[in-house]
Amino acid sequence: MYYDMLKARRSIRKFSDREVEKEKLDIILKSALLSPSSRSIRPWEFVTVRDKETLKKLSESKHHGSSFLSDANLGIVVIADPEKCDVWVEDCSIASIIIQLAAESQGLGSCWIQIRERAHNETESAETYIKNMLGIPKKYCVLSIIAIGYPDEEKDAYDENRLPYDKLHFEGF
Repeated sequence: MYYDMLKARRSIRKFSDREVEKEKLDIILKSALLSPSSRSIRPWEFVTVRDKETLKKLSESKHHGSSFLSDANLGIVVIADPEKCDVWVEDCSIASIIIQLAAESQGLGSCWIQIRERAHNETESAETYIKNMLGIPKKYCVLSIIAIGYPDEEKDAYDENRLPYDKLHFEGF
Protein backbone atom coordinates (compact mmCIF):
# COMPACT_ATOMS: atom_id res chain seq x y z
CA MET A 1 0.00 0.00 0.00
CA TYR A 2 2.80 2.43 0.89
CA TYR A 3 4.64 1.54 -2.32
CA ASP A 4 1.49 2.22 -4.36
CA MET A 5 1.16 5.62 -2.68
CA LEU A 6 4.77 6.46 -3.59
CA LYS A 7 4.13 5.53 -7.22
CA ALA A 8 0.96 7.66 -7.30
CA ARG A 9 2.38 10.73 -5.53
CA ARG A 10 3.20 13.48 -7.98
CA SER A 11 3.92 17.19 -7.58
CA ILE A 12 0.59 18.99 -7.85
CA ARG A 13 0.61 22.63 -8.90
CA LYS A 14 -3.10 23.14 -9.64
CA PHE A 15 -5.53 23.10 -6.75
CA SER A 16 -9.30 23.29 -6.41
CA ASP A 17 -11.01 25.81 -4.13
CA ARG A 18 -12.10 23.05 -1.75
CA GLU A 19 -10.88 23.74 1.78
CA VAL A 20 -8.62 21.23 3.51
CA GLU A 21 -10.51 19.98 6.55
CA LYS A 22 -9.13 20.68 10.02
CA GLU A 23 -8.92 16.95 10.72
CA LYS A 24 -6.68 16.43 7.69
CA LEU A 25 -4.49 19.40 8.62
CA ASP A 26 -4.16 18.03 12.15
CA ILE A 27 -2.93 14.67 10.79
CA ILE A 28 -0.44 16.42 8.52
CA LEU A 29 0.93 18.53 11.38
CA LYS A 30 1.13 15.57 13.79
CA SER A 31 2.93 13.62 11.08
CA ALA A 32 5.41 16.48 10.73
CA LEU A 33 6.04 16.37 14.48
CA LEU A 34 6.70 12.62 14.19
CA SER A 35 9.41 13.20 11.57
CA PRO A 36 12.74 11.59 12.37
CA SER A 37 15.59 13.89 13.25
CA SER A 38 19.21 13.43 14.14
CA ARG A 39 19.57 12.53 17.82
CA SER A 40 15.84 13.49 18.18
CA ILE A 41 16.85 17.14 18.48
CA ARG A 42 13.93 18.23 16.27
CA PRO A 43 15.33 21.59 15.10
CA TRP A 44 12.35 22.07 12.76
CA GLU A 45 9.28 24.20 13.33
CA PHE A 46 6.28 24.72 11.06
CA VAL A 47 4.32 27.84 10.14
CA THR A 48 0.88 26.98 8.74
CA VAL A 49 -0.70 29.54 6.41
CA ARG A 50 -4.31 29.40 5.22
CA ASP A 51 -5.00 33.09 4.60
CA LYS A 52 -5.38 33.58 0.83
CA GLU A 53 -3.73 37.01 0.82
CA THR A 54 -0.72 35.68 2.72
CA LEU A 55 -0.50 32.67 0.39
CA LYS A 56 -0.52 35.09 -2.55
CA LYS A 57 2.37 37.06 -1.03
CA LEU A 58 4.27 33.86 -0.27
CA SER A 59 3.77 32.78 -3.88
CA GLU A 60 5.87 35.81 -4.86
CA SER A 61 8.78 34.78 -2.65
CA LYS A 62 10.97 33.90 -5.63
CA HIS A 63 11.00 34.44 -9.40
CA HIS A 64 10.33 30.86 -10.50
CA GLY A 65 8.62 27.85 -9.00
CA SER A 66 6.35 29.35 -6.34
CA SER A 67 3.48 31.10 -8.14
CA PHE A 68 1.14 28.08 -7.82
CA LEU A 69 1.08 28.56 -4.03
CA SER A 70 -1.46 31.35 -4.51
CA ASP A 71 -4.02 28.74 -5.63
CA ALA A 72 -3.28 26.27 -2.82
CA ASN A 73 -5.59 26.03 0.16
CA LEU A 74 -2.72 25.79 2.57
CA GLY A 75 1.02 26.30 2.84
CA ILE A 76 3.34 24.93 5.47
CA VAL A 77 6.61 26.82 5.87
CA VAL A 78 9.36 24.54 7.18
CA ILE A 79 11.91 26.37 9.30
CA ALA A 80 14.66 25.45 11.77
CA ASP A 81 16.99 26.85 14.36
CA PRO A 82 20.42 25.98 12.90
CA GLU A 83 22.08 26.49 16.28
CA LYS A 84 20.27 23.41 17.61
CA CYS A 85 21.63 20.96 15.08
CA ASP A 86 24.31 20.81 12.38
CA VAL A 87 22.08 18.67 10.14
CA TRP A 88 19.00 20.91 10.23
CA VAL A 89 18.79 20.88 6.42
CA GLU A 90 18.51 17.11 6.38
CA ASP A 91 16.03 17.07 9.27
CA CYS A 92 13.84 19.70 7.61
CA SER A 93 14.04 17.85 4.29
CA ILE A 94 12.79 14.69 5.98
CA ALA A 95 9.96 16.65 7.63
CA SER A 96 9.05 18.25 4.30
CA ILE A 97 8.61 14.90 2.57
CA ILE A 98 6.74 13.48 5.58
CA ILE A 99 4.30 16.40 5.19
CA GLN A 100 3.89 15.56 1.50
CA LEU A 101 3.30 11.88 2.18
CA ALA A 102 0.80 12.66 4.95
CA ALA A 103 -1.08 14.91 2.51
CA GLU A 104 -1.01 12.22 -0.20
CA SER A 105 -2.33 9.60 2.21
CA GLN A 106 -5.44 11.74 2.70
CA GLY A 107 -6.19 12.39 -0.96
CA LEU A 108 -4.50 15.78 -1.05
CA GLY A 109 -1.96 17.06 -3.52
CA SER A 110 1.24 18.87 -2.63
CA CYS A 111 4.37 20.40 -4.06
CA TRP A 112 7.68 21.34 -2.46
CA ILE A 113 8.83 24.93 -2.96
CA GLN A 114 12.57 25.30 -2.33
CA ILE A 115 13.38 28.50 -0.40
CA ARG A 116 16.86 27.97 1.03
CA GLU A 117 19.50 29.66 -1.12
CA ARG A 118 16.93 31.15 -3.52
CA ALA A 119 16.54 34.83 -4.40
CA HIS A 120 13.43 36.94 -4.01
CA ASN A 121 14.99 39.72 -6.08
CA GLU A 122 18.44 41.17 -6.80
CA THR A 123 18.92 42.43 -3.23
CA GLU A 124 16.87 40.15 -1.00
CA SER A 125 16.75 36.39 -0.49
CA ALA A 126 13.50 34.46 -0.59
CA GLU A 127 14.23 33.44 2.99
CA THR A 128 14.52 37.06 4.20
CA TYR A 129 11.35 38.01 2.34
CA ILE A 130 9.42 35.18 4.05
CA LYS A 131 10.93 35.81 7.49
CA ASN A 132 9.97 39.48 7.31
CA MET A 133 6.46 38.73 6.07
CA LEU A 134 5.69 36.06 8.68
CA GLY A 135 7.60 37.58 11.60
CA ILE A 136 10.01 34.64 11.84
CA PRO A 137 12.91 35.48 14.19
CA LYS A 138 16.32 36.07 12.59
CA LYS A 139 17.95 33.02 14.14
CA TYR A 140 15.72 30.67 12.09
CA CYS A 141 16.38 29.45 8.58
CA VAL A 142 13.66 28.71 6.03
CA LEU A 143 14.11 25.53 4.03
CA SER A 144 10.87 25.10 2.11
CA ILE A 145 7.18 25.74 1.74
CA ILE A 146 4.88 22.81 1.06
CA ALA A 147 1.82 23.82 -0.97
CA ILE A 148 -1.17 21.62 -0.14
CA GLY A 149 -4.73 21.30 -1.39
CA TYR A 150 -7.20 19.19 -3.28
CA PRO A 151 -5.75 18.50 -6.73
CA ASP A 152 -7.28 20.18 -9.74
CA GLU A 153 -5.13 18.18 -12.14
CA GLU A 154 -4.51 14.50 -12.72
CA LYS A 155 -1.13 12.97 -13.31
CA ASP A 156 -0.33 9.38 -14.15
CA ALA A 157 1.41 7.28 -11.53
CA TYR A 158 5.03 6.46 -12.14
CA ASP A 159 5.61 3.47 -14.41
CA GLU A 160 7.87 0.86 -12.81
CA ASN A 161 9.28 -0.01 -16.24
CA ARG A 162 10.58 3.55 -16.62
CA LEU A 163 12.36 3.81 -13.28
CA PRO A 164 16.07 4.70 -13.57
CA TYR A 165 17.35 1.27 -12.56
CA ASP A 166 20.83 2.26 -13.79
CA LYS A 167 21.11 4.32 -10.60
CA LEU A 168 21.06 1.19 -8.45
CA HIS A 169 24.39 -0.36 -7.45
CA PHE A 170 25.01 -3.52 -5.43
CA GLU A 171 28.07 -4.40 -3.33
CA GLY A 172 29.90 -1.34 -4.73
CA PHE A 173 29.56 1.26 -7.43
